[in-house]
Amino acid sequence: MSAGPRVVMLTGAAGNLGRAVASAFGAVGERLVLVDLKSEALSKAFGKETPNQMFGPADLMRQADVDGVVQAALQRFGRIDVLCNLAGGFRMGEAVHETSDESWAFLLDLNARTLLRTAHAVVPVMLAQGGGRIVNVGAASAGKGLAQMGAYVASKSVVSRLTESMSAELRGQGINVNCVLPSIIDTPENRKAMPDADPARWVTPEALADVIVFLASGAARAVHGASLPVTGLS
Repeated sequence: MSAGPRVVMLTGAAGNLGRAVASAFGAVGERLVLVDLKSEALSKAFGKETPNQMFGPADLMRQADVDGVVQAALQRFGRIDVLCNLAGGFRMGEAVHETSDESWAFLLDLNARTLLRTAHAVVPVMLAQGGGRIVNVGAASAGKGLAQMGAYVASKSVVSRLTESMSAELRGQGINVNCVLPSIIDTPENRKAMPDADPARWVTPEALADVIVFLASGAARAVHGASLPVTGLS
């Protein structure tokens, strides 16, 4: 790992969790590669680029976009020490027998294929530099099938299995790969969608960010292939 400030690449950086994770890494002096679909969203969330903070607008479904961000980060910072795959999303769906191709593809692409795109671009960089940390975001609800959530549960289950597979492939080469399994995250959108729920029982983005920073740290150097529940009081 780098002796000085590390270079941390975050996908979904302009979202609620992305902003919290960026703040947590920034607070300890890490250099940030902030990736989201639109540069306008990154500017709204983070203001202007700084010497320690670069924007990487990219469509994570396009390998060329992801490769371009990684190459730009290497040109600017020389390495990528941490990859946090935060991009993802939730959608209630149909019953399994009514699941449309669109719903299935949307959730598998958003939650799993984006991880494959970043792994394709970043893992070779980490192998060449001798190590790194990767933290993915699964879901606590993906531990079992749930009604009207088949496609979502499947997509987040894939994240855990990919995490385990990557860990088995990379742990001997200095790369730790783990994932967090949050319950409902306390965001304005979730409060609006569930007005009768008690958000005090949910997980705040800041609390989840703390766990992600831990898994990316040297303190978690012996943790490989873990799917760590982060469920607050729920």
